[in-house]
Amino acid sequence: MTESTFQKATFAGGCFWCMVKPFDSYQGIESVVSGYTGGHTENPTYEEVCSESTGHFEAVQITFNPEEFSYERLLEVFWQQIDPTDAGGQFFDRGHSYKTAIFVHSEDQKQAALDSRQQLEASGRFSKPIVTDILPASTFYSAEEYHQQYYQKNPLRYKMYRKGSGREAFIQSHWEES
Repeated sequence: MTESTFQKATFAGGCFWCMVKPFDSYQGIESVVSGYTGGHTENPTYEEVCSESTGHFEAVQITFNPEEFSYERLLEVFWQQIDPTDAGGQFFDRGHSYKTAIFVHSEDQKQAALDSRQQLEASGRFSKPIVTDILPASTFYSAEEYHQQYYQKNPLRYKMYRKGSGREAFIQSHWEES
C-alpha cells in the first residue's frame, strides 16, 4: 500500500486522551495522534493550549485507508464520543481548547461532515441543537510524547478520567442500547 492511499481526518472532541482509543483498534486506521490545531501559535505546548491563549483545540489526527475504513465511518465513531450540543467544552473540561470540531481536509470531507451533522440533528437524538463546528484543516502540531497513546501508558488513570469527567456516562445514556 502506498502512502498516497492514506488520508487524514482531524477531530476535536474535548480532551484528546479520550479521543484516541475509540479509533485506535479498527482495521484500516494507520495511526491516531494527539495534538493541537486551529489556532495561531506555532508549535504550542500543552500548557499554552490549556491557557486558552493560542486559539488551538485539543484534537486527534487520524491516518486511515478509506478503502478499509471510510471517512463516513470515522464520523460515526466521532459523534458517539462527544456531546455535540455543548458549546463551552466537553464534560468537565471547559473552554475553547476543549470545544468540538471537525477539521476537513477536502471538499469531499466537508460535504460528508455537513451531511452527517445534518443527519444527527434530524435524528432527534438530542434535544438541543448540534453546535460542533466544521472548519478547514490547518497545521496540526503533535502533542508532547507523554500525551500519545495515554490510554495504553496510563490505563487506570485513563479509565478514572473518562468516568470521572462524565464522558462515559454520557456515551452510555445517549448511544448504547439499554
